[in-house]
Amino acid sequence: MKLRLSDIGEFLKRADMLLLCLCLAASIFGIVIISSATKSYGSLSYVYVQIAALIIGVVLYFLFTVIDTDIIADQWPLLLVAEIVLLLLLIPFGERGDTGNRSWIRFFGIGIQPSEIVKVIYIVLSAKHISYLRDYRNLSSPLSVLQIAGHFGILFVLILGISSDLGNALIFFFIFLIMVFVAGLKLYWFLFGIAAMAVVVPLAWNYVLEPYQKERILAPYDPTIDPTGNGVSWEPNHAKMALSSGRLTGTGLYQGTQTQSNAIASKHADYIFAAIGEELGMVGCIAAILLLAAIIVRCVYVGMHSRSTFGMLVCFGVASAIFFQAFVNIGMCLGLTPVIGIALPFFSYGGSSLFTSFAAMGLVSGIRYKPKPAQYTTFSAY
Repeated sequence: MKLRLSDIGEFLKRADMLLLCLCLAASIFGIVIISSATKSYGSLSYVYVQIAALIIGVVLYFLFTVIDTDIIADQWPLLLVAEIVLLLLLIPFGERGDTGNRSWIRFFGIGIQPSEIVKVIYIVLSAKHISYLRDYRNLSSPLSVLQIAGHFGILFVLILGISSDLGNALIFFFIFLIMVFVAGLKLYWFLFGIAAMAVVVPLAWNYVLEPYQKERILAPYDPTIDPTGNGVSWEPNHAKMALSSGRLTGTGLYQGTQTQSNAIASKHADYIFAAIGEELGMVGCIAAILLLAAIIVRCVYVGMHSRSTFGMLVCFGVASAIFFQAFVNIGMCLGLTPVIGIALPFFSYGGSSLFTSFAAMGLVSGIRYKPKPAQYTTFSAY
């Protein structure tokens, strides 16, 4: 018994329990809001699904904490195949969600979003590849850049081509940018990338994006896209109304006019921040933002104190994903960013999003749990 207690104590000391507590606080906060936002549906199924996903997520957090992330990354051929296969499964089995994106696979009524799982795999694979090139090759050589950009490019094209999920595709793009920047890729490659985007973006706009996607991108900045407000601007407009009506302390749980009237269809998912603002006011919004900010800062902190380039990049990759999703989602509710179907991490309804977020946090905890030998390159060397 003494040995078991000491083992538990050692685990609690080495694992990142602060990060776990922050994630639990955000998730429980989210479940409370989901309960309120879905009250008008007359069913607790959304709450039950989210609680089940939270339990699975906590298990995955502990699992990925104790499993050495390097061992996972060493299986990179299998991981590479897995991320491609998961996305290709959307071709025969994919179903369209509320946003019109064909990004869900459903079995026996349970929906899974493959891109959420692939996101975690991509962070591990990219961290492994980039750290190897940085530590043992020349990261800024044309061959190295071609390899890491090619990996990202394949996933980006698959996500956009198969599911039309621009939101998730952009998350991968942001993760890619942050990881290569933190790894020390030469500045001239970023300038080259900007020049390339100046050519690619117009082509993608004209030949790749669907009309509804273009409308969602332009609607926050061009009122002529939806002059009546009954089309693509309906939910963003009602989200802003919900936020403004909440004032300082909100109308109270289960009492928000916009939230309880179903004026916002995705009030429990993409627009859950609007539900927070209406029913808990600015106080609730600030609390949610602070929790997300604390999670991001904690990931960055663990990354900066990691003794390996690989560990550092995993932590920064996870932090960048959370930051981009939170920034765009909150911007959607404020009418500042396009509506591209990005969930608010830990808060929005969605089992795949929640348990994969916990799995990603488990990777960060694992970096802290099993520090690498001191001779590895550290962040402080930059």
